[in-house]
Amino acid sequence: MTGTVLNCGYVPLVDCAPLVIAKELGFAAEQGLALNLVQQPSWSALRDMLALGHLDAAQMLSPMPVAMSLGLGSLPADVDTLMVLSVNGTVFGVSNPLAADLEGVSFGDAPALLSALARRKGATLRIGVPFHYSMHRLLLSYWTAAAPEMTVEEVTVPPPRMADAVGEGFVDAFWVGEPWGSVAVQKGVAQLMMTGRDVWQFAPEKVLAARHDWVVENDDLARRLMVAVYQAAAWLDAPKNKPLAVEILGRSAHLSMSTDLIDPAVSGQLVPRPDAPPQTIDRFIQFHNHAANFPWRSQAAWIGHQLGIDAAGIARAKASFRSDLYRRHLGDFGSDMPGASEKVEGSLQVETAVASSRGHLILAPDAFFDGRTFDFSPIE
Repeated sequence: MTGTVLNCGYVPLVDCAPLVIAKELGFAAEQGLALNLVQQPSWSALRDMLALGHLDAAQMLSPMPVAMSLGLGSLPADVDTLMVLSVNGTVFGVSNPLAADLEGVSFGDAPALLSALARRKGATLRIGVPFHYSMHRLLLSYWTAAAPEMTVEEVTVPPPRMADAVGEGFVDAFWVGEPWGSVAVQKGVAQLMMTGRDVWQFAPEKVLAARHDWVVENDDLARRLMVAVYQAAAWLDAPKNKPLAVEILGRSAHLSMSTDLIDPAVSGQLVPRPDAPPQTIDRFIQFHNHAANFPWRSQAAWIGHQLGIDAAGIARAKASFRSDLYRRHLGDFGSDMPGASEKVEGSLQVETAVASSRGHLILAPDAFFDGRTFDFSPIE
């Protein structure tokens, strides 16, 4: 490799694609970077590697930088979200025995699924999530709060172990990023019931993060990394590139997955059970379009609110989403910047044109399943 070596941690999921494409297609090299992707076995291992300085940057679950900056969990550190890597891209599935109790519930009907689960009598529902400070868990908590009569136990399971966990009866259901939901279906141990976007239509899933001190000391490196990843994300969301993206990701040693596992997420064609036709999921995962890469501070505030922190903590959470850095490093690179860095989350029912630097920005629907909205702009 030639260029400045930059060690970037990741967990092997389809939504690490912007990092893989930035390396494999040379976007990083064009910025003078030798992007060294360092695979991690779990989110806790990745968190610790970044906090201890063994990584320069990392793919992270969107709540992780907020939680680390607030001192939640082990090894707290001031961590900045430089940009969002992906929006949505997760699935909720249940074991085959549980699926038998849910007959008649349509795929993607979050309210009906919740009602059906709440009507079940008996033991606690054990649901696997990949990490405590994950969007999966926050969406799960937000969704199940609408059925307070349910008893849910959240169990941490690394994504590659999720299919085995449900097959062995360790969990009754799971919320996980692709391809690990599809793996469970292909192994014949589970059925998919909905996607993350059925609870929140535009949830920031993975982010590109770095320690705050590293960002301050390496401003130009951070800029070059952000530009490379931005280019890769834009390439990924061009429809004509999706077949090639699946091929590149499939042959990449960074994922070590067959193309039949990668394609459902990239194409938005999910198979909920072995004998079912594919379900077409509009915007199942977004890497770039509709300002997907922009680190909205209102999204950080929503994350902080779901974590139960106070107003001072909300302000700290918002500051960790570096929309200021994003504007400075990508504003001259052709990115159409929204006029504001916060918005009322959940207020968009349809694609909506908004004020922006180039006047062409259209935001995607971001509604919550219960129709509520969240405005944290007054909270400082």
